[in-house]
Amino acid sequence: MYCCDTHGIDAARKVFDEMPKWDCVTWSAIIGGYARLKMSADAVQLFRDMQSHRVRPDEITMVAVLSACTDLGSLELGIWVESCIEEEMIQKNTELYNALIDMFAKCGDVDKAIVLFRSMDEKRSIISWTSVIVGLAMHGRGTEAVALFEEMVGSGVAPDGVVFIALLSACTHSGLVEQGREYFESMRAIYGIEPKIEHYGCMVDMLCRAGLVKEAFEFVQEMPIEPNPIIGRTLINACRAHGELKLGEEISAQLIKNDPLYESNYVLLSDIYAKMSDWEKKRSVREAMEKKGMKKIPGRSQIELENEIHKVVPQL
Repeated sequence: MYCCDTHGIDAARKVFDEMPKWDCVTWSAIIGGYARLKMSADAVQLFRDMQSHRVRPDEITMVAVLSACTDLGSLELGIWVESCIEEEMIQKNTELYNALIDMFAKCGDVDKAIVLFRSMDEKRSIISWTSVIVGLAMHGRGTEAVALFEEMVGSGVAPDGVVFIALLSACTHSGLVEQGREYFESMRAIYGIEPKIEHYGCMVDMLCRAGLVKEAFEFVQEMPIEPNPIIGRTLINACRAHGELKLGEEISAQLIKNDPLYESNYVLLSDIYAKMSDWEKKRSVREAMEKKGMKKIPGRSQIELENEIHKVVPQL
């Protein structure tokens, strides 16, 4: 089945619905297609339909369903899927272990992810290690993430660029600035990994969160690759938070020059002027936005009701 985009998944679903009989392979294909496109609620519902048709799933099916649960951020659904794996006595291969670990790590039960990880033994892959490090990083357990990385290297597993993003994120959210610097430098010097924009972004975020705004700015100026707008906005928010307002004004103006139609750049500059109590300049930014037909973007929230995700957007 071809499920590479929404048009493809619609066509695949039409073919699927017209089939006289479905087996595990066809169910897995359509569920996997929805999961890959982040149409996760549909993927989970299809799995429920598969169960109602009494078709036994396999490890490929369960990997796809767990991916959907992870995308939805639903620990409750993930626990239910794990119980289905146990009830069906599906053999856990490396991919299924990794999907379970990733789900538990990202949905809030990092300790369960660690238990599963420790039970893998020789089945562990770089993805297994990375998933646990990501989970520890997400939940502020940076020291444990660093220790696990060192254990990984000590066991002979060579790190890749993805695990370094997780590691640097762990250092960022736990205030481990010196260790973060050392790991960033080791990428090229020890492991021969050329840092990408994501790694540079982690370093800028790390320095900014530590209040080292000027050092972060100097770091960006020395980057061998062009910084993206996310890095610029990270710097501006740090300037506002730590009182480096003139620097924030300079960076905001540069972002507007580079992308004059992006509303958030104007909002950031307006907020900088508010922090400076320069109400005239703040008003001029607002007037410029109005002339371009822009308005401040409202915040968004998500809530989960009966396994369905609903977006909440406040009225302006």
